[in-house]
Formats: sequence, structure tokens, C-alpha cells
Amino acid sequence: MGQKNDPHLRSDAQRNRERILEVALAELSRAADTPLSAIAKKAGVGQGTFYRNFPNREALVLEIYRHEVQQVADTASVLLESGEPDRALRAWMDHLARFAMTKAGLGDAIRQALNTSSGKAAKPGHTPVIDAADLLLRACEEAGSIRPGVTTDDFMLAIAGLWQLAHHENWQPQATRLLDLVMDGLRAGAPGRQGPSSGSSRL
Repeated sequence: MGQKNDPHLRSDAQRNRERILEVALAELSRAADTPLSAIAKKAGVGQGTFYRNFPNREALVLEIYRHEVQQVADTASVLLESGEPDRALRAWMDHLARFAMTKAGLGDAIRQALNTSSGKAAKPGHTPVIDAADLLLRACEEAGSIRPGVTTDDFMLAIAGLWQLAHHENWQPQATRLLDLVMDGLRAGAPGRQGPSSGSSRL
């Protein structure tokens, strides 16, 4: 009977990994070039434990990115369960805005990791976010609360302005205005809406 099947060992290893990721996110968001040894020390793990989980800087940075993106994506289904689809979509857009604006320092760390990459690590992708957006858009379309035929590409292009906002303490009003405009555009021409926008297709 090998110790590797001991659930306590597995849970300890998982806690170590989660603690490393938590500390690394905070430290790298403050300073992209924070030494890995400093992250390991603050996380309370030895160098051996650290490098077993993350053999190099790029592996750590890309795992943080994937983890954070997945967290944002996972909120989509939770929001759908607790409200109307269009309200869920709008609330999820706020989650995405917070990710874009509060993880700005992480972007520098990602760029540094990719620039020094040996090519072995996969570059970060947006698949979980795209899947989440598609889930919300399809739910809204089925409910008749947005115009039909909106694709995830349409949506991502429409909200791309988030990544152009200046990273300062007062970013929220501007982001809210931008996302409200996008949401108004999505709702315009929806089957369930009445008014000038619903009749414009007759022209």
C-alpha cells in the first residue's frame, strides 16, 4: 500500500499549491519580477515543494492566469441560477471588468514569462471566458432579452474597450458607462422589447 494514495497527503499537497498560487497572485500583481524564492518563503513552503508544483516562473504565472480566468468564467453559471439571463450577463460583465482592471500587474508578469519562454508552456487562452460568454448570450437569446444572432466574437469585440481604460482608482464609473452602452446595444432589437428599436427593421 503506497503512501501516495493517502488522501491526507493529497489534501496537504493541494493546500500547498493553493497557498503558492494565492501568494504569487498578490506578489506578482505588485511587482512582476518578484523572486520565486520570496514567493515560496511567504507561502511557507520549501524550495523543493515549490519547484515540484511550478518548475519555473512561466509555469507559475500561466497557472495563476488560468486559475483567475476560470474563477471569472465560473461565475457565469452561478449568476444564471440566481436571476434573469440579461441581468446575469450584465453582472458578469462587471466581474470581467474587475478582472481586467485589478489584475493589471499580472499582465506584466505574463508578458515577461512569455518573452522568456522556452516555448514549452502553452500561452494563456481565453477559452473559459469565451465559453462563459457564450453560455450567457445563448440564455439571453433564448429568453428573448437580447437581439438574436449575437456571437461571442461580437461580444468580445464590443467589450474590448475595457482593456483600454487607464488603471487608476476611479476606473469603475467609466467601465460601468461602457458596459451599460454595450448592454443597451445587446437589448436593442430583442424580441421581447417594444419601441422604436423593434420597429426599425421594417425600414
